[in-house]
Amino acid sequence: MRVAVCQLNSRADRAENLAVARGLLDRAAAAGADLAVLPEYVDFLGPAAQAPKPEGIDGEFAAFFAAAARELGMWVHAGSFHETGPDDEHTYNTTLLFDRTGALTATYRKIHLYDVEIPGRVSYQESRTVAAGSDVVIAAVDGVETGLSICYDLRFPELYRQLAVRGARVLVVPAAFMAHTGRDHWEVLLRARAIENQCYVVAAGQIGDHDPGRTCFGRSMVIDPWGTVVAQLPDEVGVAVADLDLDRLARIRRDVPSLANRRL
Repeated sequence: MRVAVCQLNSRADRAENLAVARGLLDRAAAAGADLAVLPEYVDFLGPAAQAPKPEGIDGEFAAFFAAAARELGMWVHAGSFHETGPDDEHTYNTTLLFDRTGALTATYRKIHLYDVEIPGRVSYQESRTVAAGSDVVIAAVDGVETGLSICYDLRFPELYRQLAVRGARVLVVPAAFMAHTGRDHWEVLLRARAIENQCYVVAAGQIGDHDPGRTCFGRSMVIDPWGTVVAQLPDEVGVAVADLDLDRLARIRRDVPSLANRRL
């Protein structure tokens, strides 16, 4: 399986963000990707007052990426967007996964919400406006079991262990990871999730400044089950492509059978 991670600097102009995303998907398809992964909140990162109205999973956002998947003949993981939530005060932070025909094959709602207060650095309470999901989701992408997650989920290894135990061989992480924490934690956490679960990790991040006054770390990457970074983007908008060697994954699980040996 060939995968592509697409790195964006989404801002408050939704139409522009979607146009850039489609251009990156075109590049991924031209590179032969079977699956392209976009970052968290791919369509909008900006002031809440300017945010687009939340949509259902059959709205304009879904139609846009379904059409891209169908026209490119490629699996498209549409990062995440603000889905209509359980009440007027909350949305869901939701991933949609489309197959080569443009059919919606999986929906995942972010379980762990980013409620963080780092004095002088980060102040963000995602739970004020976003409701938590509850379902652990795996989808078969061309027959390869792929576990879904979003950004802050990365800090909760129990989710990824559940995905691995349920059969996942690939773990997908769309993100808008903050620069302050990303410098020290992003790659370390991604590599840990790959090593401990003996899975490929495919992580697509936002890069650069966005309103109101936040900066995303970027460094989108693909990591193999040994913990080796096999592809990584520099600090700019772009696409990186990697081939997932599933035979290598099987050998690693055979030679170091930590999943099989677990006791809890």
